Amino acid sequence: MSETTVDFSPAASPLAERLLEPALEIIARYPAGRERSALLPLLHLVQTVEGHVSPNGVAFCAEVLGINKAQVGAVATFYTMYKRRPTGEYLVSVCTNTLCNVLGGQEIYDGLTEHLGVGHDETTADGKITLEHAECLAACDYAPVVTVNYDFTIDEATPEAAVGLVEKLRNGERPTPSRGARICSLKEMQLQLAGFADEREGAVADGVAGAPTLRGVALAQEHGVAVANFNIDTPITTTKPARDDSAKAVKDPAPAGAKPPAAKHEGKIASVAKKAADAVKNAAAAVVDKAEHVVEHRKAGAPVKAGDVKDPEVRAAEDRNPDASTPTPDASKVEAAQVPASPAEAAGAASNAPAGDGKPAGDTERGESIVSEGTAARKRGAKPQNKRGTEEKK
Repeated sequence: MSETTVDFSPAASPLAERLLEPALEIIARYPAGRERSALLPLLHLVQTVEGHVSPNGVAFCAEVLGINKAQVGAVATFYTMYKRRPTGEYLVSVCTNTLCNVLGGQEIYDGLTEHLGVGHDETTADGKITLEHAECLAACDYAPVVTVNYDFTIDEATPEAAVGLVEKLRNGERPTPSRGARICSLKEMQLQLAGFADEREGAVADGVAGAPTLRGVALAQEHGVAVANFNIDTPITTTKPARDDSAKAVKDPAPAGAKPPAAKHEGKIASVAKKAADAVKNAAAAVVDKAEHVVEHRKAGAPVKAGDVKDPEVRAAEDRNPDASTPTPDASKVEAAQVPASPAEAAGAASNAPAGDGKPAGDTERGESIVSEGTAARKRGAKPQNKRGTEEKK
């Protein structure tokens, strides 16, 4: 994709003049045909200029990716790191989730709200600070915590320490964080989130690692635990090592004197297809084996004839309600099954009149007359009278 292939609208043109080159660099990171996956970093890129995702930013992302604005808006409104209105130079987040809250997170947030005069996702009049409460900042070992532009700034925070932090930020200072990278502005952070390096000198040199983070290292040194043959200068490989078949040879050695079989290379798709075919064969064999043996249903209590694996309850329902695909049951067996098994059952069946055509069993003469008159009226095209409603009014 080049600059000449995109004809930007008036809404997207101002951002295109400033961001098209880095936008194309981001898009080039993704395979051909998957360019729309670059939408997340592109939204961060837009925020490097505007500090939030504006309608113009939505238009720019949509046009540079060749998608519609509704698709961009759906993503931008889903993630909280994409701001939909102007945000301050420093986004101060206070964790108010369970552990931080128990240890004073809510008190810290309330203190900042009172001191700054703003609430959640609101910005101070000078445009310096935007305050928000966060559900979790993933630092329970340091609770309660406060971050500035998503970098950890105060661990085991107190209301006083948080107020002191925002005052320094409003005065143009950038205090050293408890740990992590040097404090930056929100727009500078958005550039990093878009996938570009922080080019400030010593940007990652300010913060130090906290004690909970180093606890594992301290215990290893205390107990003399070390990884065998570990060399810190060993480069990290970027490809998978070759498959080692030595373990397979030991597990299943070839007979003495036997020649090793010729190597057979199968692609990944071929091997998967072979496994699927074997699974189908095994399943078919299991069904045949089940049909050849007596199958007992967990509720029936009686064995089913060989070759018949139908559920007895399903078969009984089909006998009661046969359809076009159900074999007609033996009439003699049905009549025999309908004979009452006891005098009490016979008396109950005798007192229950069988259902007639189009009416439930036991319907009254009044109901029969209403049905018959309604049917006759429909045949004549006249509107049937509602006798029941008339009688109820009386």
